[in-house]
Amino acid sequence: MSKLWGGVFAEATSDFVLEFTSSLQVDQRLWATDIRASIAHAEMLGLQGIIPEVDSKKIIEGLIRVSIRIQSSIKNGESPWEPLAEDVHSEIERLLKNEIGELAGKLHTARSRNDQVVTVFKMYCHERLQELSQNIHALKSTLFKIAKEKSDWIMPGLTHTQHAQPVSLSHHLLAYFWMFDRDERKIKSVQEWMMLESPLGSAALAGTSFPIDREFTAKKLGFLSGGQNSMDGVSDRDFALDILHLSTLSMLHLSRISEELILWSTPEFGFLRMSDKVTTGSSIMPQKRNPDVAELIRGRVGRVQSAWVGLSTTLKALPLSYNRDLQEDKEYVFSALDTVTQSVKACTLMLENCEFNREAMESVLAGDGSNATDFADVLVTYGVPFREAHEVSGRVIKTAAELGRPLEALTYQELVKIEPRIPKQIISVLKHKAVLERRTSYGGTAPSQVALQLERAGKILLNPVSVKT
Repeated sequence: MSKLWGGVFAEATSDFVLEFTSSLQVDQRLWATDIRASIAHAEMLGLQGIIPEVDSKKIIEGLIRVSIRIQSSIKNGESPWEPLAEDVHSEIERLLKNEIGELAGKLHTARSRNDQVVTVFKMYCHERLQELSQNIHALKSTLFKIAKEKSDWIMPGLTHTQHAQPVSLSHHLLAYFWMFDRDERKIKSVQEWMMLESPLGSAALAGTSFPIDREFTAKKLGFLSGGQNSMDGVSDRDFALDILHLSTLSMLHLSRISEELILWSTPEFGFLRMSDKVTTGSSIMPQKRNPDVAELIRGRVGRVQSAWVGLSTTLKALPLSYNRDLQEDKEYVFSALDTVTQSVKACTLMLENCEFNREAMESVLAGDGSNATDFADVLVTYGVPFREAHEVSGRVIKTAAELGRPLEALTYQELVKIEPRIPKQIISVLKHKAVLERRTSYGGTAPSQVALQLERAGKILLNPVSVKT
């Protein structure tokens, strides 16, 4: 097995240590990105005259052939890697040596694995975040579609899991649209930050004596410029923590909507029926239709949240510059990105196949008292101080309960017996639809405001946030 080091060592490394220190099982997914970065580095070495241009071209051609061979192996279900290899970066150099001979050794001129690894890691994560962003955009589109189709559906809005005020289903779903819109914008922001500075050229920690062109490789690989400080360049993992933070936020949002879908699908709510595509049965109870997908999304928040804790613990008190502890970064980030990306897809599939029940949503509003606030608000418009109006409204609700009738079914004659100051006009605002229509403040649930929300959301979907690099 070839290694990128070892000249000073008198004894061979034990197989146990090779296995213990290997990161190949985690970082092998970086192979294509590593080759792309290596091609840019080889091109720069030739242009700068650090190695002959003819050698640079042969290295680049060799890397392209290596890429084709790796693709072919993976397609055929074969592993192109040696079992105890240290990492994917050393494996690509080994394969390149098999392809072009000793000339492959020139590729590592003026770079270290320290700057090579973090450069490739950043580039790969940028690509994965783009994939995540596209999936979140698709989830937003699904929420928008349902909200637009059902903009006139009324349902109870809850606080403390108790009926509070009526809202539209559209308004409720758009709340999640804006959550995920924030997630998508955060992704774009992290993408921009992580591609501001290229670590390539930082070498091991102190830069290099070779006349490299860091701006060339930076631009070639999609970065804005070369890094300001070589020690920071090889040791910075802020971007990894940023990824884990935004992944955690997205998982929290996914967990919240999953919990609501679970509740709404219970017989007690009956607001929706989940498709057979996203539910499973019971091994003992034939009638069961379990919302396993939603439950697993809810449960997997812990994976991603703990990844942030794990990596931040690894970085805590880590001295400059590179330390092998940093090898642990990728497992946390890759696992989190895999989890959140799959969870977004699963949530989209659930929503696409939900059958909402309008009658169930509207029927539970009858007599729920969620129009009591508007009762008080109308009294305020007739000069009653709000605290008094609140007290009057409470007495009316109590009386309605004693009579066994909903508030909206009380007659004006019954109301004025409770409080003479109640105006006759109050009867017209107690229907839940009327209550909904009164919520006309910006961002409110009134149909006019929901229509504006849908208009804004539609424009955002047509013009997604772009990444500046």
